[in-house]
Amino acid sequence: MTARQVETTEATKGGAPELIKAVPVRHPGRWVAAAIILILAALAIQSLATNPRFGWGTVAAYIMDVNVVRGVGWTLLLTVLSMLLAIILAIVLAFMRQSDNPILRWSSWFWVWFFRGTPIYTQLIFWGLVTVLYPSISLGIPFGPQLATYILSDPSKGFVPAVLGLGLNESAYLAEIFRAGLKSVDKGQVEAAEALGMRGTKIMWRIVLPQAMRVIVPPTGNETIGMLKTTSLVLAVPFTLDLTFVTNALANRTYQPIPLLIVAAAWYLLVTSILMVGQHYIEKYYGRGVDNLVAAATVNPAAAKAAAAGTAAGSDTGTGNTIPGGPTTAGPTIEESGR
Repeated sequence: MTARQVETTEATKGGAPELIKAVPVRHPGRWVAAAIILILAALAIQSLATNPRFGWGTVAAYIMDVNVVRGVGWTLLLTVLSMLLAIILAIVLAFMRQSDNPILRWSSWFWVWFFRGTPIYTQLIFWGLVTVLYPSISLGIPFGPQLATYILSDPSKGFVPAVLGLGLNESAYLAEIFRAGLKSVDKGQVEAAEALGMRGTKIMWRIVLPQAMRVIVPPTGNETIGMLKTTSLVLAVPFTLDLTFVTNALANRTYQPIPLLIVAAAWYLLVTSILMVGQHYIEKYYGRGVDNLVAAATVNPAAAKAAAAGTAAGSDTGTGNTIPGGPTTAGPTIEESGR
């Protein structure tokens, strides 16, 4: 706790109150914990600098390798396209979940139940084998003649199935996040807007969504960062141009897996840090007027003036007390905001 000057109720010999300077509470445990952390950090730095098995020379040689940089680009493209697909589907699913139509509501629930209940790796394998299950798509009369047939193929070499697998799986999680954000807005605001004659679309875009975004943005940012790392599983499709697969291929060729793992980790950390900075500013934008209202404690001006007068009087007598028989002054008190 911070030190405060408080007014004492005991009287000194001269009958005037005396200011007491509170001593801050000491926390020796904090210093011990800080010392332990610093020692462990120093040991870790020493190990990283002196252990030749980390292969920092190999890390420096491959950190900007053309294949690695291309893998970073494909990873970012997978992340962006998958999140765009997931966000679009999640918005639709969130509105369906809040619909009065039971078919739409239960269809949304089934989607979320299925894609959240099965592993992402299993779903990626399925999308990679979808052309085996369905070599062609036919349009026609059920149990009757076929009017048109389209042969399925994958010229993208696994990129499209990877985007589909990642995006559809993520949409189930984002749908619940968006639903929670929409429900966080008080219904009274919607009713007030309807009473003013506003249309439903305008109410959603001008009243509901700006307030819901404050709840939606933080978990969506976390899901985006998670999506970036989930792209390392697209080998199940298989898609072989992402960062993880490229660094693993280089490790198998050079027989140095640890340095190439460090290369992949460094790139993931760099991109994740950039995403975290972007998330911070987006949260700050949508949290205007709500998240930054920190009321500072104010000092009672009258008490401060009286304390200054008492200090001046005490300095005239050579002591910290007021002049005997002089005006009695009270010490400064901290007045919390709102009192």
